[in-house]
Amino acid sequence: MRALITQFLRFGVVGTLGFLVDSAVLLLMLWAGAGPYGGRVVSYLAAASTTWAVNRAWTFRDAARDQPAARQWGVFVALNLLGFVANYGTYAALVAGTETVRAWPVLGVAAGSVAGMFINFAIARFVVFRPATLPDNSRHNPPPS
Repeated sequence: MRALITQFLRFGVVGTLGFLVDSAVLLLMLWAGAGPYGGRVVSYLAAASTTWAVNRAWTFRDAARDQPAARQWGVFVALNLLGFVANYGTYAALVAGTETVRAWPVLGVAAGSVAGMFINFAIARFVVFRPATLPDNSRHNPPPS
């Protein structure tokens, strides 16, 4: 249980980093003339790539490494589309429905991040970064007496 809590806390720290990347890229995209919706797609991809790399190196460093990194990134981004639906849906609803979030879209990014966090943690922990398993040699090598 302690390992799960530690992973979740690390996942939260990495998520905070992802939020900062997401927000910075969104603001850059808005400055460059992209709209709040298209700009958010780009910023989300930047954040997802960042969080994949840091989660792989730190949060889930003991996970199985049985697939190439590029494939794992693809699986991470593809499966995180479930969390993205909650994330982007919350963001879009708040941008469309509240003047405050239209003026400060980073508030929508924060709300969306929380909405997708639990979904993305479950996907990361149990699918993308599943724990490495040791071969079961207990049948062939009984413990010493």
